[in-house]
Amino acid sequence: MIPLSKLVGSAKGWVESTGSRCVPSIVVDGRHEATEAMPVTLSRLLKPINLPVSSLIRSFNSWSSPSAAIRNSSSSSSSPYKALQVYSQLHRQSRPFDSFSILFTIKSCAHLRNLPLFGHLHAHILKLGFNSHVYVATCLLHTYSLASLHDACVLFDEMPHKNTVTWNTMITAYSKSGDVKKARLVFEQMPFRDLASWSAMVAGYMYGGEWHSGLELFREMAVNDVLRPDKVTLGSVLSGCARMGSLGLLVGRSIHGFTAKNGWELSVDLGTVLVDMYAKCGFLKSAFRVFDLMQEKNVVSWTALICGSAQHGYGKEALSMFELMQDMGVKPNEMTFTGILSACAQAGLVEEGRKYFNKIEEYGLEPRIQHYGCMVDLFGKAGLLEEAYEIINSMKLEPNVVLWSSFLSSCKVHKQFEMAERVTEQVLRTVKPDNDGGVYTLISNLFVLNEKWDDAERVRKLMVNQKVRKARGSSFVRSGSV
Repeated sequence: MIPLSKLVGSAKGWVESTGSRCVPSIVVDGRHEATEAMPVTLSRLLKPINLPVSSLIRSFNSWSSPSAAIRNSSSSSSSPYKALQVYSQLHRQSRPFDSFSILFTIKSCAHLRNLPLFGHLHAHILKLGFNSHVYVATCLLHTYSLASLHDACVLFDEMPHKNTVTWNTMITAYSKSGDVKKARLVFEQMPFRDLASWSAMVAGYMYGGEWHSGLELFREMAVNDVLRPDKVTLGSVLSGCARMGSLGLLVGRSIHGFTAKNGWELSVDLGTVLVDMYAKCGFLKSAFRVFDLMQEKNVVSWTALICGSAQHGYGKEALSMFELMQDMGVKPNEMTFTGILSACAQAGLVEEGRKYFNKIEEYGLEPRIQHYGCMVDLFGKAGLLEEAYEIINSMKLEPNVVLWSSFLSSCKVHKQFEMAERVTEQVLRTVKPDNDGGVYTLISNLFVLNEKWDDAERVRKLMVNQKVRKARGSSFVRSGSV
């Protein structure tokens, strides 16, 4: 008889040769002597085979206490409910729990984001007396923050003991909810800040669009000799630099120089944010240079370059990058297709746009509203308004105000007033008034151009009655060099 440990060592080949039905016999029939090492090896077998909970539970009967390794593999399985079932049944068997088993079970609830279910688990944790355990309480806090910020705040205030991770969790929770001021208040109240604290607060500013505040905090951090920024911190700053124009480019170049001077390797994450920053700022030569220096690239790296090229009018270059990406075996994602379809729209490449739009489903993806928007823009700019209207009608999604505005703008450019009138009433019925009233103003102007004065006045009155603000004029200057 081959020892179980050796069978587990080559689990994949053994399962393929003997069949997964052999595993339940090992687990359930008890033909092998149970050892302390058994839980670890058994969990490695259960992960690919995905045994029923009943078999998993019966396997515990041979051991004096449940193994954290098995609970961990159950928590990270494709069905987090399985971990909760195991937890519940072990509780009914009066098996003792430790902090590790509690942490793994909380992790399962975090995947589910089921607040009522999590409330029941929290009550049981309180009953077991683990609420004063700082790691358990912090894990609870993180899970609450994913589903209910209010409940997370209540728990945070009630926690008798907090560590740095606890405070950092609240900074991130407030930042992701859009309340950067409260995140900063938590940051200022911290008794001790580590690098993760500064990084979380900088990321919060960048995530909330308060880029100048993020840069100011980064400068404050940089003059602190105790803390040295890492790739996570610099990645957050660079993501903000990509949206700040000339000032962001200046800071971004300084950060790039800092990484080069200190011999930092261009990892996937760091290299990608540098590519994205240079591309969005219009410095495509620098973006391509960084991209070429990266030893490893992923779909996000390729997409950043494709989207940057499309944004600055280099449609054919974007298409070439897309074809090269496919040749390299990198599978495009939804954002990649948004970039490539935008490139087609910018360059007026109608046939290419049709081809790439049809490829979306070939890669197992569903066309999103932004993909349809790119196609409406493409057809509209080419004067193919019937095709643009057809693709709107073929959508499984509800057209939004951006899509309708694009279509109506094309009608205005090509003086297709009758086409615009075909959809006007539908737009007024289905599109909620946006804050700036852009689509309403556009419809009113179309009626004026077509000398439909009464209809134009009707839309104006509708804007007044619904308290829609008229769109402001705006301008922008594109700067940068390729």
